[in-house]
Amino acid sequence: MDASREQFDALLAGYVAGTLAEPARLLVRSHLDLSPVNRGFVRDLEAAGGAMLEDIAPVGIDNRDAMLAAIFASPAEEPISVPQMVTRTRLPQPLFDFIGKDVAEIPWRTKIPGLKEYKVAEMDGCSASLLWIRAGMAMPSHTHHGTELTLVLEGGFSDLHGHYIRGDVAYADDDIDHRPVADDDEDCICFAVTEGSLRLTGPIGRLFAPFMRG
Repeated sequence: MDASREQFDALLAGYVAGTLAEPARLLVRSHLDLSPVNRGFVRDLEAAGGAMLEDIAPVGIDNRDAMLAAIFASPAEEPISVPQMVTRTRLPQPLFDFIGKDVAEIPWRTKIPGLKEYKVAEMDGCSASLLWIRAGMAMPSHTHHGTELTLVLEGGFSDLHGHYIRGDVAYADDDIDHRPVADDDEDCICFAVTEGSLRLTGPIGRLFAPFMRG
């Protein structure tokens, strides 16, 4: 199960419109690499956006000649090299390209027993991390000061709102207090993008709070 359809459609619309923070864009690109159905949905959104642009009346540009002169005077960009073949990786290709490492090469850092993290990036006000959760492990109960998007890469997990497997995206914000539990049959690896901070809510979570920071 994905995030609620309304939330998820808004996320994909933001991706098409170019309004998402870069870590969230990376998460959506990685999801689309795993989801043929939503790749088609995004193509439909892009086509609808293009049709709307065709119906908008053109608007004149002030200082047109000066703007054109500045564009032509700017140095030419180096051409972007396009790989001729896709690298085989356990990670979605966009995420592998960004990190430059596959799962077996990740330098994990243990947060608490059964939970490891690899910080991918801090940018655009967001924190992006890979998380490894031992099979059957229950995470501390928590909510969020902000939003959290979690893309399942391997295994799966459940909370009060559903069951998430490879390719699914879970959404959480300050209205959601949850306790994700990894599936019993396989370790769970996720890519999480958070805007704001996590707040532990249960008594056990508060005990682990010092280890969850940083």
